[in-house]
Amino acid sequence: MFLLPKNCFIGLALTTLAAPTSASEMFASDSPWMLGDWGGTRSELQAKGYDFTLGYTGEMGSNLHGGYDHDRTARYSDQFTFGSHLDLQKIFGWIDTEFQLTLTERHGDNISNDRINDPRVGGFTSAQEVWGRGETWRLTQLWVKQKYFDGALDVKFGRFGEGEDFNSFPCDFQNLAFCGSQVGNWVGGIWYNWPVSQWALRVRYNLADTLYAQVGVYEQNPSNLESGNGFKLSGSGTQGAIMPIELVWSPRVNGLKGEYRAGYYYSNAKAQDVLDDSNGQPAALSGAAYRSRSSKHGMWLGAQQQVTSLASDQSRGLSLFANATLHDKKTNAIDNYVQAGLVYKGPFDARAKDDIGFALARVHVNPAYRKNARLANHAAGLDDYDNPGFLPVQDTEYSAELYYGIHLADWLTVRPNLQYIRHPGGVSQVDGALIGGLKIQSSF
Repeated sequence: MFLLPKNCFIGLALTTLAAPTSASEMFASDSPWMLGDWGGTRSELQAKGYDFTLGYTGEMGSNLHGGYDHDRTARYSDQFTFGSHLDLQKIFGWIDTEFQLTLTERHGDNISNDRINDPRVGGFTSAQEVWGRGETWRLTQLWVKQKYFDGALDVKFGRFGEGEDFNSFPCDFQNLAFCGSQVGNWVGGIWYNWPVSQWALRVRYNLADTLYAQVGVYEQNPSNLESGNGFKLSGSGTQGAIMPIELVWSPRVNGLKGEYRAGYYYSNAKAQDVLDDSNGQPAALSGAAYRSRSSKHGMWLGAQQQVTSLASDQSRGLSLFANATLHDKKTNAIDNYVQAGLVYKGPFDARAKDDIGFALARVHVNPAYRKNARLANHAAGLDDYDNPGFLPVQDTEYSAELYYGIHLADWLTVRPNLQYIRHPGGVSQVDGALIGGLKIQSSF
């Protein structure tokens, strides 16, 4: 476990927050940066079009009860983000043009890997969403964006992930089932969420003030997932392209913000059937290679809507959200996923920037994928779950999370949370798991 530097960081932050400071000084509670405004230099650079960021996300997870391995412990994982955003209109006079460069570094361990899930099949959700895609440095964003026709048309080109624009969703919860683009969580072999990037083009057109449509083309290259390829720029290993299309509506209901998304994705790369061989027989019984399909597809729906507010501060109040995804039953282990929850911002007058969140999710395994596991066990002559060679049959996994977000400063939020996962990995033989978590989000 790698806990000491994080604990020192938290302790230092909590100690210095008690000292009276101005917004431009280091550790000022009303500053967006822990290191302050660099004597005014940071604000001057922003005014000239240069914006530099250094962010940190750390997550701790502990198996309090249940799971695959009842031996209690705690794990820590984290991510540093180094970013620069350039307003090229201010810098070079290029009208409505922006540039983004972001590097990320992840490392640590995840409590879900061996304590919560059966390692023979793994799990679907993760108790620490910041873990994953390798403990390595990555070029996460390298793009140029330009607007045309008074902002009606928005074109972005470079290296970035699908979830940055399509099926987007906030990431305040710690459980992966409630964080970020959910399509990428259930078809992660073709849809690469943060911090992985690939060559991509995204075109957006504003149909009205509250409505836009967008389409994208993304390189589908599994080699981008490899830890040693965090800065790979060549297209070697590309298998095809994934093409999402989405309609996004952002109305105000009784003056309160909402966002509604509907989208579809199509991959023209070959995909492996989850059950049959080329003759239409179960591959687990025939011993032949699984059938190769010519494509893969799916769709998603998402909604976020603030439903109450305070007259004194419209940012405070209750918001509801829900997300659902559907996937190709011939080629994908997960055929559908649904999630819903709520967030209340500013629960107390004395804690106007705190927030409370609660959510539930259901991840459902494709029946054909489940049948394949049963047939594989039958072919191997195994029917005992405790046999090391047995392939656990996965069905449905349920997740829940409750968090309280403590807004310690404009640059630091700490979210203690409790998670419960029923049938981790969709394996009914694994005990339901209670997980204690802590998520730290900070900007330097």
